[in-house]
Amino acid sequence: MRKLRIGVVDLVSKGPTKALYARVMNANLASIMPQVVSAWCEADGHDVTHVCYTGFEDLVAELPEDADLVFVGAFTEAAQTAYALSNLFRSRGAVTALGGPHARCFPEDAARYFDYVFGFTDRAVLRDVLADAAPHRPIGRHVAAVRQPLTLPGVRERWKFIEPTLRKAPALKLVPMLASLGCPYTCSFCIDASVPYQPLDLEVLKDDLRFLLTKQERPNVGWHDPNFGVRFDETLGAIEEAVPPGSVGFAAESSLSILTEPHLARLRKNGFAAILPGIESWYDLGNKSKTGSLRGMTKVVEVSEHVNTILRYVPYVQTNFVLGLDCDEGDEPFELTKRFVDLTPGAFPGFSLLSAFGRAAPLNLQYQRAGRVLPFPFHFLDNNHAMNVRPRNYTWPEFYDRVIGLTRHSFSWPAIARRFRATNATMPRWLNALRAVSTEGFGRIRHYSELRRRLEADAQVRAFFDQSTNAVPLFYEEAVKRDLGPLWHWLPEGALLHDHHAYLHAHEPAGVLPVPVASSDARASAAAV
Repeated sequence: MRKLRIGVVDLVSKGPTKALYARVMNANLASIMPQVVSAWCEADGHDVTHVCYTGFEDLVAELPEDADLVFVGAFTEAAQTAYALSNLFRSRGAVTALGGPHARCFPEDAARYFDYVFGFTDRAVLRDVLADAAPHRPIGRHVAAVRQPLTLPGVRERWKFIEPTLRKAPALKLVPMLASLGCPYTCSFCIDASVPYQPLDLEVLKDDLRFLLTKQERPNVGWHDPNFGVRFDETLGAIEEAVPPGSVGFAAESSLSILTEPHLARLRKNGFAAILPGIESWYDLGNKSKTGSLRGMTKVVEVSEHVNTILRYVPYVQTNFVLGLDCDEGDEPFELTKRFVDLTPGAFPGFSLLSAFGRAAPLNLQYQRAGRVLPFPFHFLDNNHAMNVRPRNYTWPEFYDRVIGLTRHSFSWPAIARRFRATNATMPRWLNALRAVSTEGFGRIRHYSELRRRLEADAQVRAFFDQSTNAVPLFYEEAVKRDLGPLWHWLPEGALLHDHHAYLHAHEPAGVLPVPVASSDARASAAAV
């Protein structure tokens, strides 16, 4: 195998930014698999340049101009940035590859712009690509392992790529770690529903924690498990065996069912400072919240009491909700959420709009069969800036009126003040305030309000939401252009569009239908070759 010059890009940001919250947090959102790919490539003797793009770097300048192979890891919201980056480096003679959630969710579309598109990735699959390292055009090669790898390089092996990213973070400095892959729950709306739960080697976990204590006085770890603590006793036992209690700070996403009071006491003892439980709905999905058949206000009271208990042990709690589920109807689900916010002032409410991410979640096929999926540019599929599934029980204006009302209630000055007073620890208190006044609070109110106005005043937006046209409204196209900055000129012709029924077509005997190429923009193709 010849020695390659390899660039690996972790697209934490989808474009240049000056946002204060991004400055504080983006470097703490680094993904693990791009670091894994970098470690594996370097171990095989290749020259690797690893870049975690937080929106504050000159992305192109940081990558080798003469790269043989450029790997990009991206969530769907950064897909257009990834496509532009691939196009740019292809023009310089590089072969390009895409991995991460977008590659898994939308492989058919990604293959139009990359030479390789990764599914589950193990070392054998990666070595196959490195041995080939050849262009595959016009349609890229889809490569995937049968299952997820049984083990991954730990922090010690990834440290060379972790440390430069940590230097970009002015606070927190979260080290990304994994104790497991996938999730044992099969929530039909979730992209992790199709990823089998798989515990990872606890010996690697223990070695990582011991290693971190040689590098930092009190390191902070962000667990990237979709549902941390499924193997609670085994995982906490490994942590306790590896490091003294409280010597490492931890943040994790976990289901409420795991967060019993004895478990919470153990989490507090071992330095867990942030927990992100999923509540999702007041009507369905009780298997993760341990609320069984409880519904409506009864569930609100029960969950509120549970979260307030968590806050007595863990200083920072974010409660996660999905808005627009088919079980939602009328004012009630939104009014119940307002009541929860009032009853649980110390928790930061995280709201996601129901979104269909291609092949990833079982419900997506159902939505496509029903003709309810809109072809929003990937750029807006971040669970907040666009809902690409037409709500079953609301018109679009009705839905956004309620979303705006809930968001204004949750991030009003009185709500911010209550949250500030109810949070005891200094950093969580100020982080809550910063999030509320930045893009996650005030910013979303502005965005939803502008979108609501355009549903009345902008004929292009209204026609797009009504599904009378698939043409991307200028409002969205200009937003992509603004956010991509210089990379906009490298976005391939037609890349704002995608086949939003690709999952459906893959299940039909007729096969995949052609992707539409109409666009409201006549972008010059010179930059795309």
